[in-house]
Amino acid sequence: AGEVSLVKGRSVSLQKGQRVSLAKEEGALTFVRMGLGWDPVQKRGLFGSREVDIDLDAAALLFADREAADVVFYNHLQSNDGSVQHAGDNRTGAGDGDDETILIDLTRVPAHVNAIVLVVTSYQGQTFEQVTNAFCRLVDNTTGAELARYTLAGGMPFTGVTMAKIYREGGGWKLQAIGEGMQARTPLDAAPQVGRFL
Repeated sequence: AGEVSLVKGRSVSLQKGQRVSLAKEEGALTFVRMGLGWDPVQKRGLFGSREVDIDLDAAALLFADREAADVVFYNHLQSNDGSVQHAGDNRTGAGDGDDETILIDLTRVPAHVNAIVLVVTSYQGQTFEQVTNAFCRLVDNTTGAELARYTLAGGMPFTGVTMAKIYREGGGWKLQAIGEGMQARTPLDAAPQVGRFL
């Protein structure tokens, strides 16, 4: 998949395994937002169709080498050091744009934390085969520009997915798209399963 550099004004459409350097023309990125979006599923029945709410949850798992250091999700909205913040739970996926967001201040992430793994889990146990229009994106929170987008196309028979990891390399930060499914209904279920991506 190779490594891509950010180009001003152009979002990278991420492929599985692809790496992106989080440096931009004007310097390193400092403040990024992970956005997660999805839509309720349309179920057809005898009496017409209806929407079925799906509760996806975005989470950021912070690692110091291979040891879990912290987790930010709907039950713990801010990392202990304050560098990573979750904007709050969305239980339906209704509406346009990002349904859940996580803000990451890369300048404040403690030195011992060298990877942040972004995961999505399905709280009620629906698989990604039952979710429509699911995407995860990374935005430069300073300018509002979308940097990269990973689309969950085709659906997977899993209740969780490891979307991407942001990791330190050579004094800067990089992003790697992962897109691997797992069975996990909460971020705490996911934490032991993401070690293989570190």
